[in-house]
Amino acid sequence: MKQEEKKKTRILAIGDIHGDSGLVKKLAKKAEQEKVDLVIFAGDITLANAEMKNIIAPFQKIKKPVLMIPGNHESEETTDFLSQIYDNATNIHGYAFKKDDIGIFGAGTVDWGREGKNSDEILRLLKQGHKYIKDQEKKIMVTHMHPRGSKAEIFGFRGSKAVRKAIQELKPDILISAHIHEAGGLQEKINNTFVINVSRNPTIFEI
Repeated sequence: MKQEEKKKTRILAIGDIHGDSGLVKKLAKKAEQEKVDLVIFAGDITLANAEMKNIIAPFQKIKKPVLMIPGNHESEETTDFLSQIYDNATNIHGYAFKKDDIGIFGAGTVDWGREGKNSDEILRLLKQGHKYIKDQEKKIMVTHMHPRGSKAEIFGFRGSKAVRKAIQELKPDILISAHIHEAGGLQEKINNTFVINVSRNPTIFEI
């Protein structure tokens, strides 16, 4: 008798929502129809820390866990606040989430493609979050910034050296990033990491 295969986790990833409650409503419907197990928000959930109403609630209504990091349009305090008032939401900025054999960790700090304090902070937070899930069989890293040398740079914005270094050192199976709206949907492989730039392009995948 063949050993029963492990059930894969189905994930919906999106970024750069910018408080668009209409988009969120469509995403929640998609998440329910496609039977996803959890949802990842890769930063810029709000628009300048505003328009938070009805961003998490539609997913709470259909009992879908939401993992999130801050982008450059909201503070860490905002994502902390959302995770406190919605019991289905978890802020994984410098932290992590476990589901079965999968570990998901992230950092939302933006360094605008420059080295320095912000870039060092991204790497520190990613390493901090990774510690919680280092023994998990599969790992997903979530950042707002795209990595240096990635396809998203064709739109004129340099990626983060810290994110690239984290790929090399932490070796996640998948990286979810956003930030560059035009890059939504771009996919590539960097080392052994499958990189998906979601931006406002909702992506469903299994792991």
